[in-house]
Amino acid sequence: MVDLKFIRPSDLWYFIGLMATDGNLSKDGRHIEITSKNKNHLIAVKKSLGLKNNKISKKSRGGLNNKIYPRLQFSDIRLYKFLLELGLIPKKSLTLGKIKLDHTYFSDFLRGVIDGDGCISTWIHKTNLGRQWSLRITSAAPKFIKWLKKEIENYFDIKGKLYKYRYKNKKNDIYILKFGKLPTKIIIQGIYKKDSLFLDRKKKQTISCLQDKNKMINYGNVLGPDAETGRQP
Repeated sequence: MVDLKFIRPSDLWYFIGLMATDGNLSKDGRHIEITSKNKNHLIAVKKSLGLKNNKISKKSRGGLNNKIYPRLQFSDIRLYKFLLELGLIPKKSLTLGKIKLDHTYFSDFLRGVIDGDGCISTWIHKTNLGRQWSLRITSAAPKFIKWLKKEIENYFDIKGKLYKYRYKNKKNDIYILKFGKLPTKIIIQGIYKKDSLFLDRKKKQTISCLQDKNKMINYGNVLGPDAETGRQP
């Protein structure tokens, strides 16, 4: 059983961000599950929650039969009810809405969301040959992703764009929240801390982005007047 009194608030809200993306609440009212491609990541999350006897198992995804994805699953009725109170729900993929946040730890929550369903990408611009960066967060739950967009924009004083796609032979829309080069740098500067939980693969991408010395310009007024730009002189 998880004792919330002994969990660092930053770790708890990171876990909640993961639950909003890669997590699942069972219909039985007590089982909690997180799936990841990285077993060591789940071990770190397990340790942060004070869980000792729960093994990392494997499960299938996307209709496949092979059980190849590491999974952390445990039973905790009290934590389950706490997550429900925050707005998490069983079968959340299409119906998840806003989360009742403690904004003191929004950066930790967002780091969990990004480690769950986020993607930090880089490429070389064909015209100016400069290195570009973007942050994308994918969701099939329209209420959640629209709420998250507003929360990120208000917290960091930046602007993002929301795109909607319908893949062939799929019944439901997919939403992609995208931030360009400069907003991406501002976000990752604000959410990654030295002693915080994170997915190692994405942390390495953020380090590369922060070390990029190319001048970053506020094209399209994507930053508000109070945003910290971190631009090169």
